[in-house]
Amino acid sequence: LAMLYLSFIGHGYIWTPFETPANSIPKNIAIPWHELAKKLGRHPVLSYDSYALRNWYRLEHQKPIELGNIALQQNFLGGLDEEWFVLIHIDIEAKFGTGLFSGFEAKRYQILDQPDAVYKNLTVIAGCVQKMYKTLLRMPEGCDPYIYYNRVRPYIHGFTEHPVIYEDVEEYGGVPQRFFGETGAQSSIIPFLDAVLGLGHDENDKFDQYLLKMRDYMPPKHRKLIEIFETLPSLHEYMLNNHHLYPRLRNAYNECIELIIMFLEKHLEYAATYIHKQSKRPDV
Repeated sequence: LAMLYLSFIGHGYIWTPFETPANSIPKNIAIPWHELAKKLGRHPVLSYDSYALRNWYRLEHQKPIELGNIALQQNFLGGLDEEWFVLIHIDIEAKFGTGLFSGFEAKRYQILDQPDAVYKNLTVIAGCVQKMYKTLLRMPEGCDPYIYYNRVRPYIHGFTEHPVIYEDVEEYGGVPQRFFGETGAQSSIIPFLDAVLGLGHDENDKFDQYLLKMRDYMPPKHRKLIEIFETLPSLHEYMLNNHHLYPRLRNAYNECIELIIMFLEKHLEYAATYIHKQSKRPDV
C-alpha cells in the first residue's frame, strides 16, 4: 500500500501539469520510494503490480472476482473510465486462475510423458484465454479513448522519454533515470504461457524484447517462476514429437497459440485506438 501511494505521489508530482513535467523528484518522496522498491524487488515507478494486482477488493466476498463485484482501493483522479480500465485487467487476471494451475499440470504430465493429460490441461488453458479475450472486448463499455488518453494515461506515464532525477538517492548518483510506466504488458500471464508452451525469444522482434524488459517491473516471484519454466523441457518439441500419434494434442496446442495471438492483437488494437489515434486528434 505504501508503494502504491508513493507511486501515485511521485507520478502526480512529475506529471502535474503534464505539459511542463518536473525534472526531479524531491528527496522526501524519492528516498522512501526507492527503499520500498528495493524491498519489493522492483523499480521506483508506478507498476502494474501496484496499480492493478494489489489495488482492488470484492464488493461481496461470497461472489466471484469479476466485473460488477470488484472495485479499486485507490484511483488517481477517480471516475468510471479509470476504474473500468484497471478493473478489466483484474477480471482478466482472475479468468486465468485455473489456467495457471493447468500450466503447472501440463508441464508435469509432459515430463511424465502422459500426452492425454497434457491435452486436457491445454484445453483448460485455451478456455481461460477465451474468457480473458471476452473480458478484454468489454474495455470500450466503460473506458472512452478520449477520456483515457487525457485523464488516465498522463498520470501512469513512465519516464522513458522524460528521465527524472531521484534526489539524494545514492544508488543513482544524481543521474536521471528512465523507467517504463504502468502497462498491462507487465502482467505475468502471457510470459508464463510462453514459457509453458515452450516458445522462445526472438532477438529481432521488438515486441518480444519489450516484453522481456517488462519482467523487471513484475514481482520477483513472478519473474522467477517464468524463468524456471523456461529451463524445463520444451512442450513445443514434445508436441512435435507426439502429434502423429496424438493429433488432438497438436490441435489443442495450436488453439492455445491462436487464442494468445488473438488476445495480443486486440491489445495492440486498443493501443492504436486509445493512444496513437488520440495523439493525432487536433483538439488534444
